[in-house]
Amino acid sequence: MKDKMPSAKNDVALPALGFVGTLRWIWTQLTSMRTALFLLLLLAVAAVPGSLFPQRPANPAVVTQYITDNPETGPWLDRFQLFDVYSSVWFSAIYLLLFISLIGCVVPRAIQHWKAMRSQPPRTPRRLSRLPEYGSMALPSNLEVTRESAVDDAARLLKRRGYRVEVRGKDGAMPSVGAERGFLKEIGNLVFHVSLIGVLVSVAVGGLFGYRGQKIIVEGESFVNTLVGYDNFSPGSNFHEDQLEPYSLQLDSFDVVFDRESDTHYGQPLDFTAVLTTKESPEAEPEQQTLKVNEPLSIGGTSVYLVGNGYAPVVTIRDGDGNIALQGPVVSVPNDGAYTSTMVIKVPDAQPEQLGFVGFFLPTAVEGSDGVAVGSDPDPFNPRLYLNGYYGDLGLDEGDPKNVFVLDTSTLTSMSDGEDEAGEFSLGAYESYELPNGLGSVTFDGLKRYVALDVDHDPGQAGALVFSTLAIIGLSASLFIGRRRVWVRAGTHGDGRTMVEWGLLARGEDPRLEGESAALRKLFEKEWLANQDQQADNNKSAVGVKNS
Repeated sequence: MKDKMPSAKNDVALPALGFVGTLRWIWTQLTSMRTALFLLLLLAVAAVPGSLFPQRPANPAVVTQYITDNPETGPWLDRFQLFDVYSSVWFSAIYLLLFISLIGCVVPRAIQHWKAMRSQPPRTPRRLSRLPEYGSMALPSNLEVTRESAVDDAARLLKRRGYRVEVRGKDGAMPSVGAERGFLKEIGNLVFHVSLIGVLVSVAVGGLFGYRGQKIIVEGESFVNTLVGYDNFSPGSNFHEDQLEPYSLQLDSFDVVFDRESDTHYGQPLDFTAVLTTKESPEAEPEQQTLKVNEPLSIGGTSVYLVGNGYAPVVTIRDGDGNIALQGPVVSVPNDGAYTSTMVIKVPDAQPEQLGFVGFFLPTAVEGSDGVAVGSDPDPFNPRLYLNGYYGDLGLDEGDPKNVFVLDTSTLTSMSDGEDEAGEFSLGAYESYELPNGLGSVTFDGLKRYVALDVDHDPGQAGALVFSTLAIIGLSASLFIGRRRVWVRAGTHGDGRTMVEWGLLARGEDPRLEGESAALRKLFEKEWLANQDQQADNNKSAVGVKNS
């Protein structure tokens, strides 16, 4: 009776990994270059929702409004932290895994490369003719070039071309030299990956200890770098109020130059210039500085950028009791190139009724044929205010945050009396208007300009710049530097001639390997055959002279 043949399944017995083996396998997979590239791509994809949905650290009011407008999807998006993408658990997990993966890739490779740099070039192959690039040369017997001197000459020439060389078997019948160069290729690769880690660390430092804020300053007003001084403030995760340097800025003047010569771009802004008086600290001497677009101001460890500008009409509002309830500039928001600007005025201190106004401001108002006023020029040649008045409870006493540029009129009463729409009125410069029903008056006292500033403190910015530059340099080195090995062997033929052969091998793809082989041949010919050619030419010249 024949025995049954064992199946292939019974022949192979896979050993169990065990707990330690499983951990080792997970670490191997995590620290592979393929995993690092996948995590880098995944991090880029994970950052996309940050540009699709409003982010709570940048503008919490917009996030709240988004959830209110989308009662079904909004709460679910909030559960998945899509309004806090860059501080979410899943984004942080990808970030940390990428960080660990890069470290796990770089450290072993750096150790291995260090050992390779300290080791000698690989041994000379037995058959150089099998290498991708091969060459040979027979030196005439009348030349005083032995196999030992040929190897020494080859080592000297290769060393001159940047190779690390080692002469072998000089006392033997076929001495050789092994040479290797291109270690900067691997160093560039390591620098690139280390720089990626540096960029990640720099971004993390900026996110933890940095902050960003926005502030609008009207001409003649000041801003002190304190937490309450900002209109909007986005701190880092580990931000502390003590990080704020108590510097101050005062807007002395703001000038805009508009195009007045071109027919196609007439009225387009050409230049913005803000003149500021700055103080590094309350005890420091004031200094006048200029702020322009794309030319930020550096002060107190922050960069101050000019990101916007507009007009701030100066108004005086008296309430029904005749008291001044509001006096000063009111910021308007430009909507087009003619600086047609929307504006909101809230007067919570008015008595007996709180007052509110919505409307728009025109620097140069022109009335069209339909009777509707439009803005025709960004310069204030004919400034006018067009307002709608309301009264009632503004809802500011409840302590809930409100947008200063939005007036909720659903709970307010219009000042219109129903006959001549007295709730709507317009004012020219230095004009006044009496509100109906004894609610007070509004006066247009003048016009000022304002600037919108973006204050950015990023302690990791310099590191990110340095590491990004190093990453580009390292990547360029890894792409354009070739890793090559050269072996040259010499021997003596039976007829007394010295025979030299060489072979080249590249680590990876190197289309310039053939050119390197040709360059070595030229060097060898120049070193060993040039004297013979010169002697032959001299002999020919001597014969020619004798015959003549």
